[in-house]
Amino acid sequence: MSLLEVTNVKKIYSTRFGGNKVQALSNVTFTVEEGEFVAIMGESGSGKTTLLNILAALDKPTEGEVLLEGKNIVHLTEKEISAFRRKNLGFVFQDFNLLDTFSLRDNIYLPLVLAGEDHREMAQKIRPIAQALHITELLEKFPYEVSGGQKQRAAVARALITSPRLVLADEPTGALDSKAAAALLSMFGEINEDGQTILMVTHSAQAASHASRVLFIKDGEVFHQIYRADKTRQEMYHMISDTLTILTTGGEAYA
Repeated sequence: MSLLEVTNVKKIYSTRFGGNKVQALSNVTFTVEEGEFVAIMGESGSGKTTLLNILAALDKPTEGEVLLEGKNIVHLTEKEISAFRRKNLGFVFQDFNLLDTFSLRDNIYLPLVLAGEDHREMAQKIRPIAQALHITELLEKFPYEVSGGQKQRAAVARALITSPRLVLADEPTGALDSKAAAALLSMFGEINEDGQTILMVTHSAQAASHASRVLFIKDGEVFHQIYRADKTRQEMYHMISDTLTILTTGGEAYA
């Protein structure tokens, strides 16, 4: 059984007074296997952000199913959703979403605090993650005292500290310079090699080239996908760039 199964997901939004309807997703179906690193790409308005919100249980589809380890998250109650997110999902955002009044350590601890974990257990959990992400010496600093790349590493640590089944990353390199972005993507690769499943929405062909598979969304549907297999990152980059060109010009994707 796949870790994540998305089947015939549709999302229709009504305008304020219900006069017009906008179909953001029309028929999205795909699966994600445990240990995969999947990137989702598409033009602005293609529906990828709507899809990410549904996978994060922040929004519900109009139709369709989303199963995580066989559990249909579409039918969770509001009370169940919060606990489900804490136990199963880790989030990495473009703008970090760190609290400036908290140290990096306390920002990373936050999901565990909300889950009611013992402080001694939190201290044990943060140590190996901070070492792996090279932020041990930064833990007592506040977000405004560190660089964008260091903030994002802290955000990744916060996403990982609950040992989530799935990490959802929304444009994680969008606010970083090229050097910090490359370092973060390298860390994502290492985390994925350790077995962490990652699903990343990105506009960047460079970022997507680090993934093991790239899904392209067009007009609310899965238009095409590319598997890394034995391709180099440069070969992936060129195939992604070519597919993005086809997306914008209306041609047919390569097989």
